[in-house]
Amino acid sequence: MILAIDIGNTHIVVGCLEGETLSASFRLATDRSKTAEEYTLLLMGVFSMRGIEPESIEGGIISSVVPVLRPVLRDAVEKLTGKRPLLVGAGVKTGLNIKVDNPSQLGSDRVVDAVAACAKYPKPIMIVDMGTSTTISVIDREGSFLGGMIIPGLRLAVDALSSRASQLPQNISLEAPDKMIGTNTLDCMKSGSVYGSAAMLDGIITRLEKELGEPVTAVATGGNISMVAPLCRKKIHVEPDLLLQGLWILYEKNTQQK
Repeated sequence: MILAIDIGNTHIVVGCLEGETLSASFRLATDRSKTAEEYTLLLMGVFSMRGIEPESIEGGIISSVVPVLRPVLRDAVEKLTGKRPLLVGAGVKTGLNIKVDNPSQLGSDRVVDAVAACAKYPKPIMIVDMGTSTTISVIDREGSFLGGMIIPGLRLAVDALSSRASQLPQNISLEAPDKMIGTNTLDCMKSGSVYGSAAMLDGIITRLEKELGEPVTAVATGGNISMVAPLCRKKIHVEPDLLLQGLWILYEKNTQQK
């Protein structure tokens, strides 16, 4: 069994993979102040609750967009399993030709998403990850990572709007209202955020296909995509576990396991 961990700005996603099969997954809140010992205890607690034996973990791999937590989670995994996990970063073989101006600035989560999407879908591919930020990554027909976009995430955008407009409600829940045309402030905000995000994705797909000169495969993941994808008019392949799938592929690619 392989332990795959993705450290995001809001959540840490942990998956236990047996081959390509995801046997268990769970989320922890991202806390930059926690020590390796504290994360070890958290992982031990969830493992115990799920009936997962640390001794069954053969190895691990970690991707992170929170640099301060990379060594913390690496040490926590090593304390828990006795195995030192692989860190996604410089020196890790991805199979991608990364053509951005400064590859060292590219988030490891976007690389991992791209690896998984390329393994499963025809190119060119547009990959959407709707988390704290909404990232869009573009892979061309030859498998080159061309770049993409970084957009304020759905939750972040709504909270920023509420904080800067005194008459708007705070801490609203995010779901599509019954109809697109809101008749009260709360429904107007919900409709604007969710339907607006769907229209944005439709529009970006259309513009990207024009720029590339051919149709693209749209693949999406992230905590907020389940609300938005059903409202899109363009075909979008939703992959909730895309990051974990990509981490498994990278682990296999970078170890000597047969």
